[in-house]
Amino acid sequence: MEKFKVRLVPLGGIVGVTKNMYVYELYDNDRLKDILIVDCGIGFPQEKELGVDFVIPDISYLDDKKDKIRAILLSHGHEDHIGALPYLYSQLGRPQILASKLTSVFVENKFKEYKEKVSVNRVDFAKEYTFGNFRVSFINITHSIPDATHILIKTPIGNIYHGPDFKLDLTPPYGSPPDFYKIVSSGREGILCLLSDCLGSERPGLTLSESIVGQTFEDEMRKTKGKFIMTTFSSNISRIRQCVEAAIKFNRKIIFLGRSMKQNSKLAGEIGYLPVPEKFAGRDEDLLKLPPNKVCLIAAGSQGQYGSALAKLADKQNQYTKIRPGDKIIFSSDPIPGNENEVYSIIEDLVSQGADVVYSDIADQLHSSGHGNQEDLKFLVRFTNPQFFVPIGGTVRHQKQYENLVEELGYDKKKVFSMSEGETVWMEKNRIYKGEVVETKNIYVDAYGVGDVGNVVLRDRKTISSEGVVFAFLVVDNMARLTTRPKLVSRGFVFEKEEGRLYEQAVSYIERTMKPKGGKLFNLTNLKREIVEILEDFFYKEKGRRPLIVVEIAQL
Repeated sequence: MEKFKVRLVPLGGIVGVTKNMYVYELYDNDRLKDILIVDCGIGFPQEKELGVDFVIPDISYLDDKKDKIRAILLSHGHEDHIGALPYLYSQLGRPQILASKLTSVFVENKFKEYKEKVSVNRVDFAKEYTFGNFRVSFINITHSIPDATHILIKTPIGNIYHGPDFKLDLTPPYGSPPDFYKIVSSGREGILCLLSDCLGSERPGLTLSESIVGQTFEDEMRKTKGKFIMTTFSSNISRIRQCVEAAIKFNRKIIFLGRSMKQNSKLAGEIGYLPVPEKFAGRDEDLLKLPPNKVCLIAAGSQGQYGSALAKLADKQNQYTKIRPGDKIIFSSDPIPGNENEVYSIIEDLVSQGADVVYSDIADQLHSSGHGNQEDLKFLVRFTNPQFFVPIGGTVRHQKQYENLVEELGYDKKKVFSMSEGETVWMEKNRIYKGEVVETKNIYVDAYGVGDVGNVVLRDRKTISSEGVVFAFLVVDNMARLTTRPKLVSRGFVFEKEEGRLYEQAVSYIERTMKPKGGKLFNLTNLKREIVEILEDFFYKEKGRRPLIVVEIAQL
C-alpha cells in the first residue's frame, strides 16, 4: 500500500536572503523515490570572512542521493538563485535543468565561462512537467529581473506553491504581468503549503512598479551636466534597459563597465531583451574623447564589491575616466543586508571626488524593490489560500513579521513554519510537522578554489588584517638547542623604527625560555607550538597585541 510524504530540506535561502537552494524529497513508505531541487545560488561573505569571494550551499547531504535527483528548477536569473550551479552541477549528478528564457541564457553562459557546456531546457508555461511522482508547472511572476517564475509542485499528498522573490507589478516595463489566472487557479485546486518570499514583510502597502524608475532616470539625466553613471545588479535587465532608453533620449553614448555588466547586457541584447542602437553603443576607450555630457555609464558594483567597476571608479583605478564635479551617480539598488558598510564607503569616496551621488537614503524612486511589500504578500496568500506556510528569502525578523501578516488575514500562527538552514519539515495530507535537522556548513569560494577556506584560515586572515604577522626562523640540533640566533621578520605589526629593538628583545627571550630536551628525541610540531606560545606571551606583554606567529624550524 502506498503511503506518500514529502520532506522539504532548505540547504540555503531560508534565512539570510541569499544562497537559495531548496530540496523536495518524496517518500513512499519511508523509501526515498524522487528529489526535486529548486534554485542553486551563491551567498555573499560577511565582513569577517576575509578573502572569501562568495559562499555556496553545502550539498554533502545529497552525496548518497544524487541518483534520486530528477531535475533542478530555476526560478529566475539572479546570482543568489543560479550562481552556484557551475560549482555543484557535476556533484549533483548532472540532472536536467529547467528555466525561463533569460535565466537559461545566463546559466549557459556561466558554464561557458568555466569551459563547460550545459543545455538548459526552456520552460513552456503552458506545459506541466512530470518528474517521477512530482508534477510541475511554472507561473509567470514579476520581480526586478525579466522572466521570473513561481513554481507549482504537485505531489501525491497535496500541492506546494514555491513562491520566491516576487512583487505584483501590474505595469512591468518589459515582459508579462503576473499570471493571476494561474495563481488563483492553483489556489482553487488546493495548496497544502505556500513557500513565500518574506523580505518585504516589514514594509506597508504595495511595492512600486519597476516602471517608475525609468522616469527617475530621465529626470536625473536631464539635470546632469557631466557623466551620468547608474549602478545596479548586472542581472537587473529591466532597470538597465530603462537607463539605456533614457540615455538614447538625451543623446548619450552608453558604455557598460564591469565584466558581468558587459556580459549580461550582451546576452540580453542577443535575445532582444536589451536593444542598444549601434550609434549609441560605446566602448571604454571612447571615454578618452567623449565630452562628459555625452556619456552614460552603466556600472556593476552597486553592493560595494571589492574590485568591481564602481569600486575602481571610486578608487581612481579606471584607466579611461575619472570622477569629476558635475558627474552624477545613481545607486539603483538597495544594499543587501550585511553590505551596508561597503556601499556607504564607496559613496563617501565618490562624494569626496566631487560627484553628485544619489541613493535611496536621500531620494525616492531610484529603486523599486523586487520584493513584495505587505500587501503583495497578502494578495498571494489570498490567491492561493494555503493550509500551511513557510516564509523564505528573508531574515528571522522578516519571518516573524510574516507570521504577523498571516495572523492578520485570519490564519493560525501555528500554521506558519519559520525555519533555519538545515531544519526540515515533513508534509503529509493535511499535516505538516518539523523534522530532523540536516547538518550544513558554509562552503567558501576564493581565488584558489572551492571549500579550501575553513574557520582556521578565516581566523588567521582576520588576525593578519588587524594584528599583523611575525615570521620566526630557527635552526636547532637534535636536542632542540639553538645553533644560531633566531631571525624574526614581520609585516603589519610594528613600525620599522621599533623592529630592531623589539626583535632583539624577542630573540633574547626565546634563547632564555627555550628548554633543552636533555638528549631525548623531540617532536618538531610541539617545538613550533612552544615557540609560538613564547612569542605570543612576549609580544602581548610588550605591545598588548597578538600577531599571527608563523614558525619555521630547520634541524641540523
